[in-house]
Amino acid sequence: MNFEIPPGLTDLLQEFTVAVLRERPRDLIKFAAEYFNKLYEDRPEGPMVNFASPDLNDEPMQTEDSEDDEPMPDPPKNRYQRRKSVSAERYDPEADDEEGDKRMVYPKSDEQRKRLNEAVKNILLFRSLDEEQMQEIIDAMFEKKVEVNEHVIDQGDDGDNFYVIDSGTYDIFVALEEQGPSKCVGSYDNQGSFGELALMYNMPRAATIIATSTGSLWAMDRQTFRRIVLKNAFNKRKMYETLLESVPMLKTLEPYERTNVADALQSRTYEDGYQIIQQGDAADYMYFVENGEVRIAVKADSEESEKEVNTITKGQYFGELALLTKKPRAASAYAVGTTRCAVLDVQAFERLLGPCMEVMKRNIDEYDEQLVAAFGSKASISDLR
Repeated sequence: MNFEIPPGLTDLLQEFTVAVLRERPRDLIKFAAEYFNKLYEDRPEGPMVNFASPDLNDEPMQTEDSEDDEPMPDPPKNRYQRRKSVSAERYDPEADDEEGDKRMVYPKSDEQRKRLNEAVKNILLFRSLDEEQMQEIIDAMFEKKVEVNEHVIDQGDDGDNFYVIDSGTYDIFVALEEQGPSKCVGSYDNQGSFGELALMYNMPRAATIIATSTGSLWAMDRQTFRRIVLKNAFNKRKMYETLLESVPMLKTLEPYERTNVADALQSRTYEDGYQIIQQGDAADYMYFVENGEVRIAVKADSEESEKEVNTITKGQYFGELALLTKKPRAASAYAVGTTRCAVLDVQAFERLLGPCMEVMKRNIDEYDEQLVAAFGSKASISDLR
């Protein structure tokens, strides 16, 4: 699969990023919807880049509070005319041969590793990386000390590094016109990260970052960032798409819908005997078994010990019942051997699995049969369902 950036995409994303940095909206998704709707309505007549896709309803979504919304800022008038300092090169993760790349390792003291682990633990880009990949991230980052008024990155320059803040304060400046004055649109205070957009989308820097105090940054070079972060995202999607294709319930989803589910999944590993779900707890996740087995057990009101009612194996799922009924967990789940699961949080479950709800509801009868087989009557346990 080749990733080829279509004409105009880099400038489109850069102008949107500038608008976000300038306006700092509380609801980013709503802001994006209104921004691109306005951009669509105001676009000049001319050639467009067309993609093969089903017909969509072009009418903007109306909300009850739309009359109270603040007017959207006009998109910058000079879009598609910003200097292009980086070419829109192809990045093909399948053709990217990791074996030919030299793994970067920067020696660090125990104290530096401790600080770096603390700095990266809440970075969204690293959320889907496993322990080995995170170790490679830690190895590949190098420390950069900064002084007051030092320009860490400058708007319009090529992207060279991704930065994670260890300490210090930094202001974000954006020039709305190519040669116009810069305006401070935000700041960082001893935490955060920046610089990923230029590396991910192969575009010039969208803002200037200036240190307002002495501080310390952790940096990762462009090649390592793309190899670890971008290729991992591609491999994760491909792996989860294969897993989801084996789940009969998800056959009702369109391919693009399964891709959306795959992107929302997170991988978790459990050691033998670990209690993944506890009966009676509130529901937060649905689980797909990637490797290993999961033992499902239920404790009846009159019983002192649990009874096993089912075993979940690779390609099967569990934990959806409480999300469907919005009631506490009806059973406990334990890892059998080292088990890896892909988990889907409740918000993504409700947003992405709507087409599968009826199939999952029909499975409630199967759970009732398992309870009858184990206890003689499903009424012998509290109404957790």
